[in-house]
Amino acid sequence: MSTTQRAVYFSFFMFTADLRPDDRAYNATIAQHVKELSSFGYNGFDLPIAPAASTDYRAEIESYAALRKALDNAGLGDVPFTTNVAVTRTFNPASPYREQREAALSYLKSRVDITAALDGSIMAGPIIFPYNVYPITDAGEPLWSDALQAWAAPGYRHARAILQELGEYAGERGVTLGIEPVDHWETAAPNLVGDVADFLDGITSPSVGVCIDSSHVVLGSEGPAAFRAQVERLAVGRRISSIHVSAPDRGELADSWIPWRTFLDPILRSYEGPLLVEVFNAIPAFVNSFRLTRRKFWFPGEDVPVPGVPDAYTVAAQAIETVRRELALLAGDPVGTDIS
Repeated sequence: MSTTQRAVYFSFFMFTADLRPDDRAYNATIAQHVKELSSFGYNGFDLPIAPAASTDYRAEIESYAALRKALDNAGLGDVPFTTNVAVTRTFNPASPYREQREAALSYLKSRVDITAALDGSIMAGPIIFPYNVYPITDAGEPLWSDALQAWAAPGYRHARAILQELGEYAGERGVTLGIEPVDHWETAAPNLVGDVADFLDGITSPSVGVCIDSSHVVLGSEGPAAFRAQVERLAVGRRISSIHVSAPDRGELADSWIPWRTFLDPILRSYEGPLLVEVFNAIPAFVNSFRLTRRKFWFPGEDVPVPGVPDAYTVAAQAIETVRRELALLAGDPVGTDIS
């Protein structure tokens, strides 16, 4: 695939962390966002799948299938989707308790089923250890450094069998899994692309790979040489499932600290899938977990315009322009100026 023809997707984290699939009015709002963003040139969209409210997964899966039908009826039947999923304290594949690991497997299988119901092909996110959960001692002291690594080791061993079985299940449904390493500001482990590469050495399912996010690479990796080596290692086994392009502050891409060439050059040598633009807006779901101090990118037609603050659609339009420009520069086309 030509670098400049690369598909670019957009994450619905700009708007929500919960699609509320049973809410028919919100179905229409989702459709409107997809139509507007598609007009900017986005080829597909990443949909967040909220944690389950119950273990009645069949009803939940049916609700997402109905959402897909509603989008199809809105004229969006040819729009591809991917999904974003995280595991929780309750559904923890790395738990030392077998019953909890089995519950996590059932939960993750339901997320694969939801992805398939949306006609999605990729499910990515932090799915080894619970997102934003940090271990503590019996005395309530946090674990860091060597102690954290010692704590994580058995968790990786416990989770490996779960992800192996999940990969086989996903493969049967045409879904590829992308395990996302998340920087230490947001979660305990895994933090590095190399951590996931090590984990994948024990996974034989070809449907399990890594999701690489530029924000986490900038905030929490060792450096450019190590990153290039890790990407090359994963490429050999065709283990790169998904790529997220996100600013270190999780905001606007148009003027951000993304080292475009350093990040994309080793990836695009072997990865042919879409690039997903991920912007975490200052909506209630994220302001506390990300400690966001910047203002919300307001929603046209829903919010009162805020002078001096860009709206969500403008941020999205500028983001794809930026990605396309950087891809052109990597391809050698004289478009714009690479300031990375």
